[in-house]
Amino acid sequence: MLKHLGGAMLAAVIACAAPAAARAADPITIGLGMALTGGLAPSGKAALLAMQIWAEGVNAKGGLLGRPVKLVYYDDQSNPATVPGLYTKLLDVDHVDLVISGYGTNMVVPALPVIIQHQRTFLGLFALDANSEFHYPNYFSIVPTGGPHPKQSFAKPFFSVAMAQTPKPQTLAIVGADAEFAHNAIDGVRQLAKEAGLKIVYDRTYPPATADYSPIIRAIQVTNPDLVFVASYPPDTVGMLRAASEVGLQTKLFGGGMVGLQYTPLKVQLGPLMNGVVDYEFWLPTGKLATPAAMDFLKRYQAQAPAAGVDVLGYYLPPFAYADMQVLQAAVEGTKSLDQEKLADYLRSHTIHTITGDITFGPDGEWTEARVMEVQFHDVKGNDLAQFRDPGKTETILDPPPLKDGAIIYPYTKARQ
Repeated sequence: MLKHLGGAMLAAVIACAAPAAARAADPITIGLGMALTGGLAPSGKAALLAMQIWAEGVNAKGGLLGRPVKLVYYDDQSNPATVPGLYTKLLDVDHVDLVISGYGTNMVVPALPVIIQHQRTFLGLFALDANSEFHYPNYFSIVPTGGPHPKQSFAKPFFSVAMAQTPKPQTLAIVGADAEFAHNAIDGVRQLAKEAGLKIVYDRTYPPATADYSPIIRAIQVTNPDLVFVASYPPDTVGMLRAASEVGLQTKLFGGGMVGLQYTPLKVQLGPLMNGVVDYEFWLPTGKLATPAAMDFLKRYQAQAPAAGVDVLGYYLPPFAYADMQVLQAAVEGTKSLDQEKLADYLRSHTIHTITGDITFGPDGEWTEARVMEVQFHDVKGNDLAQFRDPGKTETILDPPPLKDGAIIYPYTKARQ
């Protein structure tokens, strides 16, 4: 009888252990929405590839906490209206373990109410001061803006370059899309203009679905501004540049916040239309930015990019999308947990090492130190991809001073020649 009882007990132990072992082998699921169609898709697809490269690398080394990782993602169609529903599905239906954002301010802001309701730790990818209204303590931003004034930090290099010119500019035109990103950028621009003593002669927004930008450029030209700051997403960036060329915009500095000029496909599409534009960049494979870890990632990314049909160079968003996952990985491994509060506490109190540099988070989850660059496009000839492989051939870094590698061609009308 004891012999039979021992066998029964052993069977029971094995039966109890089997589900536990199965649970341990279940993947850690990471949920997100991402722009795979629509105006943000060129960068959204590239970001997703970078995240998949991270997942492949982590799984090849045994996963996180001894479990494989799995990305669960949906197409947000570059449409902010789809975002709340996607994150509700990820959390309430898919029951993902962790959540991160899609690409851009316009997609991060509508996700935050859902995240806050579910009390999740959340990483926002390339969102400009998205948490300024919510002040949610478990939000962390993956974008090189930040410091004490995140909104101003985005445009500050543009004004640093502008106000160093002789004679100093006196007037400013501000234009941008009627959307979250542009509103936040323009808020910062207005404050910087006030500090610089600039007179704002034009300050308007336009519907994101605008098709013809020529009337906007003509209205700006009537005010004869020294500076024109544009806060635009890729589709309207293309429209603005084409209109500026057609109208023959006369100004001393043009650009500042034009999203899309960092994308290889748009660079190839626009070609010489970019010449003379002064715009932001976040990362380029040059100088101290081209660390061995960053270049190793870039090599892996570029090997897979053609087959994936994404930006073949990947200098803009992919390094930060990979860094996004490194930040998440550091928190999970550092706490040995998926507990949301523990993850947030870790990120608030540690410096995280990534391929884009060390990141320390401050108030509202912004970087404690901004690292935005300002560049000027020049010598772009035709629409050949090869000319963009070496950024130094078509872009001069004007700011910050430690990265500066050339002088500005000023004014814009001269630089366009």
